[in-house]
Amino acid sequence: MAADRGYMKKTALVTGAAGGIGKAAALLLARNNSNTILNYNTSQREAEALEAFIRSLGCECFAYRADVSDMAQVKAMFGEADKCFGGVDVLVNNAGAAQQKLFQDITREDYDRIFDVNVRGVFNCCQCAVPAMVNRKSGKIINISSVWGVTGASCETHYSAAKAAVIGMTKALARELTPSGIQVNAIAPGVIDTPMNGSLGKDVLADLANEIPAGRLGSPDDVAELILFLASGKSDYITGQIIGVDGGFSLNY
Repeated sequence: MAADRGYMKKTALVTGAAGGIGKAAALLLARNNSNTILNYNTSQREAEALEAFIRSLGCECFAYRADVSDMAQVKAMFGEADKCFGGVDVLVNNAGAAQQKLFQDITREDYDRIFDVNVRGVFNCCQCAVPAMVNRKSGKIINISSVWGVTGASCETHYSAAKAAVIGMTKALARELTPSGIQVNAIAPGVIDTPMNGSLGKDVLADLANEIPAGRLGSPDDVAELILFLASGKSDYITGQIIGVDGGFSLNY
């Protein structure tokens, strides 16, 4: 296991942990002295493979299937976390859904799906995590927004709006919870090399990379390193912040 970097033993729940940013974050947290709960919805094989790998490192971990947009399933997941680890110290709200579509073609079903996962999912998980954090007077909530929640994106109006809502929720929760010793922050990744963005195609991704001052797409590990920092005691005086991990991409807007 890697040397601890100011990260005391905690329990972290990572939603959408089967791949991309969630997988990288869960691995890094586990390697830095964290019990980990791997939330997934449809990617059972990937989640169970990650669980097995983390356990092979000598770390406590379990995968749990829950649709984060369904409060009953989220409550059951947090109940399992309480039973196994005594609660959740670090909540990483990473589960998300995206869609590229002309504004006039977005259906009610499209809109509901994007908001259910990206906004209602964050709301549900926070509501389940907060009471115990308030009782303990400590906790870390890390929400994954998007550069598009900051700048807006053509053909992704509903996604941009949902990720902007996550930013508003983050700032409001930080005002409410920081006096109770809980830090709430959001990360706004740029174009990250994940399976979700892989659907854009190689040519589109190459064009996007050319727009990034850093000259490359981001990696899940770039985001995971910031998640680890925000989960640690080193970030205790940082709250209510929206931190971009985009290689300077947002400077173009």
